[in-house]
Formats: sequence, C-alpha cells, structure tokens
Amino acid sequence: MLEVKDLHSFYGAAHVLHGASLQVAPGEVVALLGRNGMGKTTLIRSIMGLTPPTVKQGEVVWKGEAITRMKPHDIANKKIAIVPQGRRLFSSLTVTEHLTMFKSARATEGWTIDRIFSTFTRLGERRHHRGNQLSGGERGMLAVARALMQDPELILMDEPSEGLAPVMVQHLEGVIAELGRTGLGILLVEQNLYSALAVASRVYIMETGKVVHSATSEELAKDEGAVQRWLGVHG
Repeated sequence: MLEVKDLHSFYGAAHVLHGASLQVAPGEVVALLGRNGMGKTTLIRSIMGLTPPTVKQGEVVWKGEAITRMKPHDIANKKIAIVPQGRRLFSSLTVTEHLTMFKSARATEGWTIDRIFSTFTRLGERRHHRGNQLSGGERGMLAVARALMQDPELILMDEPSEGLAPVMVQHLEGVIAELGRTGLGILLVEQNLYSALAVASRVYIMETGKVVHSATSEELAKDEGAVQRWLGVHG
C-alpha cells in the first residue's frame, strides 16, 4: 500500500532524512520509533507533501503510484490523512465544526458524526465546545476523529498520545487497534515504546534520518539490546 524508498529530505541546507525506507500494508498498524530529532516528523511531512521539508531524492509510492512531489491536498484526496504533532486544532471552532470541515453532518456513509460520537463518546458530550475549551485528552481524540472524517485508507499519526493521561492513552490504543482491524493502514510515530508495542504489528526505529532497525513488535519486545541502544528505554 505505502512504500517509502530511499527518501532524502532537507530543511533548507540541513539534510534531515538520509535514505529512509519503510512499508505499510492495508490493515497494518506500523510504529515508527526513535529519540527526539531523529527525523520521524520530517518523514511524516515528506510523505504528506508538507513543506518544509524538500524532498531531493527517493520516492513515496501509494497503491502503486508515485506521490512524492504532489501537493498535500492532492495526497489527501487519495485517502491519506494526517494527525499532526500538536493536534493543530482551531481554537474558535466547535467539536462538530471540526468534524464537518471535510464532510456534511448529514452524511450517511463511511465515518459519520454519529459513528464518531459512538467511538469517542466524550466528544459527543462536548460537541458544542470550542477547541480552546477541550482538555488535552479531548483534543487528542478530536484530532484523530477529524482525520477519520476524511474516510482515509491510511492515517499518518504523529505522536497522538503526547501529553495524554494514562487512561486516555489506553483508550487511544484501543481505538487504533480497532481501526487496524477494520482494514485501515496506520503509520504511528511514537515516543512511548510500550504504547506502540501494544497496537503495532511491526516497528521501525529511526536514528539520524534513516531506518536502522525493523522487527515485529514481539521481536522488539524481546530484544532488550536494540531497545536500549536506539531508544534509551530500560526494562
């Protein structure tokens, strides 16, 4: 479904991605792990066509079609959605307004308002609240729900659990796992190793702009040396 091949991306003169490669199959939850500053967000932005960065070498292929230098809205129209780092919500828009940016509230197919509110019941309770009136957990749920309203076949999630309380992280893990079971592909950028292992079937580890290790979640959970060497996580 998604294939990133030998991608090199730059912020100005700064060479950030040094030949990154990975794949995400339909219905697969794949985690992308690494310390801060290793290029994970740059890779997400490069896939989505957001600038900066500038892609100078390599290729992003979606369902057999090269999308490397397409505009972000053209990539989104190919059913790829993004949950950006920091959520990027609009403080003045209500929950319902965020969800209806991409689809009418009267829609009856795919991800609808009713389906969103049954999945994220807290958002249903807060449907008339504005973005700046939501808690961190509610904002995180809304960012994911907004992406789902595009009826994507692939979601790029950039640290969706960042800043969430443990109970909200657990709820989000359940949602992500269920989305994968419905056939949705998910590329999940995470700092939280254990949260990623709870939902992902495969894991890539990035270091200084390239993928240096790949494994199944079960393999990585048993490979203490790899975890300590690349992620700095002990235990």
